[in-house]
Amino acid sequence: MLHAVVNPRHILSFLFAVCAAAQPLLSPEEAVGTALRSHPLLSAARARTAAADGLVLQAGLRPNPRLTLQTENWRPYGTPSFSPNRDPDTYAFLSKPLERGGKRERRVELANASLHRTEQERQLVERQIAVRVRQAYWNAAGAEKLVRLLTENANNFQQIVDYHELRVRLCAMAEADLVKVQLERERLNLGIQGAVLEAERARVLLFLEMGQTTVPQVVLAELPDQLEASLPTVDLAAATARRPEILLATKVVEEARANLKLQRANARPDVDILAGYKRTAGFHTALGGVQVNLPISNRNQGAIVAAEAEVRAAEWELRALEASVAAEIRTAEADVRSRADQLKRLFGEAGGTGLRGKAAESSRIALAAYREGGTDLLRLLDAERVRIETQVLYYKTLTEYRQSVIALDAALGVNR
Repeated sequence: MLHAVVNPRHILSFLFAVCAAAQPLLSPEEAVGTALRSHPLLSAARARTAAADGLVLQAGLRPNPRLTLQTENWRPYGTPSFSPNRDPDTYAFLSKPLERGGKRERRVELANASLHRTEQERQLVERQIAVRVRQAYWNAAGAEKLVRLLTENANNFQQIVDYHELRVRLCAMAEADLVKVQLERERLNLGIQGAVLEAERARVLLFLEMGQTTVPQVVLAELPDQLEASLPTVDLAAATARRPEILLATKVVEEARANLKLQRANARPDVDILAGYKRTAGFHTALGGVQVNLPISNRNQGAIVAAEAEVRAAEWELRALEASVAAEIRTAEADVRSRADQLKRLFGEAGGTGLRGKAAESSRIALAAYREGGTDLLRLLDAERVRIETQVLYYKTLTEYRQSVIALDAALGVNR
């Protein structure tokens, strides 16, 4: 008599962990919401947005005035003798830089463009996290569905094992046939063990994508069961316009253009106005002046050329991204429709004419014929194995279809 290599308590503990009524339900929307509230990458993105907001404040500040105190003509000896109250020249004056060319406005424009780009980067991170969480959720849901399916099949197959054990005890069947069905049962148990491990990995990955450091015991509220009722309408132009990557690339172009305006404004020299007090030879006098940098060799031409090149690079990257996004949308749409057609054409409904229906009917006929003595055990085992493998293939394909739907939603920039 063979014994199971899989401890049934491990399987039961897993099923209890995922099915216990006392555990909270976790839907895809709740998983995404938890990730968007507490994911470390989003916290970092919010901090960068706050930093960019501070730079906007700094860009709008005007230059500070400068106070200068100066004294001259001091000497320790000589004829006539030195008088500290009469002989030194003393200066006290203020200078105020006056920015020309709208530099302050251009700085603020560039800082705002950087802030908008940072905010768009944060939204892109949010979008990417949401997509990854949805994909991880349905991967975990599909793995859990396979565990339940294989466990149900193992329980059903146990009835065949019990039938053979009874026949052997009644000396109505050779023990060799019992050994064969017991081996098949152990094969099913090994499959369950592998599925349980895969389901645990998928659950860990789900909470990792959610940004969590622990893996609490929850029940996944939705499992792959059927095709989506409807698919989103594909409007290529609208989808391209609302993609976060396109919006970010547009913000990068705007930032580059704002930087070009600032560099052109920086080519105009500023003016320093001076006004103050001078005391010389005991007389109190006023002081005034103007200071201007002469743009002879340095007219900021190098920074302007670099800024113009950055604008061109950003514009070309935007065009390349638009083409890439359009191709991604077409590919994702074709993938979803192809998988949906596969599921409908090959599998159909559970009791229909698809592969699942045919495999289930073949197994039922083989079992009935075997009990009537009309077929041998190997045919029964083959029919049962095909039925189980067909069910596993169906739910794996259904999980892949769900993943392709998520990819299409991401490509279209929609959130369902």
